Amino acid sequence: MLEATLVFAAVGALGLLLLLASALTAPVLIMLAIGLMALGIVVGVPTGLWYHVMLYRIVAAKVPVPGRWWLAPTALHVHLTDAETRRIRLWYRLGGIGFVLSIAGGLSAIAALLILR
Repeated sequence: MLEATLVFAAVGALGLLLLLASALTAPVLIMLAIGLMALGIVVGVPTGLWYHVMLYRIVAAKVPVPGRWWLAPTALHVHLTDAETRRIRLWYRLGGIGFVLSIAGGLSAIAALLILR
């Protein structure tokens, strides 16, 4: 039953994608992509910033935080307890979702601009 549902969902998503690709013009796709990128920035920047602030505060109270820790902040997760991990998990995920949305929006805008060209 699960496999059939997955097949129907995949076929439906492909059909919707084809419908949207034929119905939407390049300028509309560009505007949607820029909107997606803006949504990703609006979601990702504040939540990612708050994740970094919380992580620094928690870890700095336990061990010295190395310079440039913010380039690979997940390396500091080993210093977190389960309760602290749960405390930052939402901000970590929301920041990541915002990042992915902004990248997808930017790549979609580039693709739509190439289609328009």
